[in-house]
Amino acid sequence: MSRRSPTPMSTRRAKRPNGTAERILDIAERLVQTRGFNNFSYADIAGELGITTASLHYHFRGKAELGQALVNRYAERFTDSLEQIDRDLSDPRAKLDAYARLYAGVLEGKRMCMCGVLAAEYQTLPKPMRTAVIRFFDDNQRWLTTVLAQGKTDQTLAFSGSPDDVAQSILSTLEGAMLVARPYDSLAKFNSTAHRLLASLAN
Repeated sequence: MSRRSPTPMSTRRAKRPNGTAERILDIAERLVQTRGFNNFSYADIAGELGITTASLHYHFRGKAELGQALVNRYAERFTDSLEQIDRDLSDPRAKLDAYARLYAGVLEGKRMCMCGVLAAEYQTLPKPMRTAVIRFFDDNQRWLTTVLAQGKTDQTLAFSGSPDDVAQSILSTLEGAMLVARPYDSLAKFNSTAHRLLASLAN
């Protein structure tokens, strides 16, 4: 059985537009993960690419359309990573460890989970982006619930409460751990929290 680590979300490449549109998305994703969605403009992207803002509008009519494309692409990458974990690993404990390492990989790249950043700006986002962010978290919680249920059935994991409630706790803890680790620029702080979390589920 392969123990290959899943590719970090910040570098994994799913199917996406080519050429200029792809470069726009790459730059915008970095800006969201380091500044937040509301703290960059089309002018910032145009300046990095050396093109006019009119050229950006050709590919993405407005910032709302760009934002939705960003969330959709990010969610697709995450789904690809979860599918890779399912292919490579059968042990629920190993799956949860690989899941935590997805977040660690993003933090190691000096970035934040993009949907975590967007959740902090949720009230100011266009409605399609809000829907996409919620769907991202719902999909993650659903995957975690399946893994936890498997672990409880085969007695490799031990926890009280429903798998769905524990899944929500895992997701919230990892997202929060990223936020706390960020001002310290400390991957070790995140890893310490993730390790204690996963150890509490071991049978």
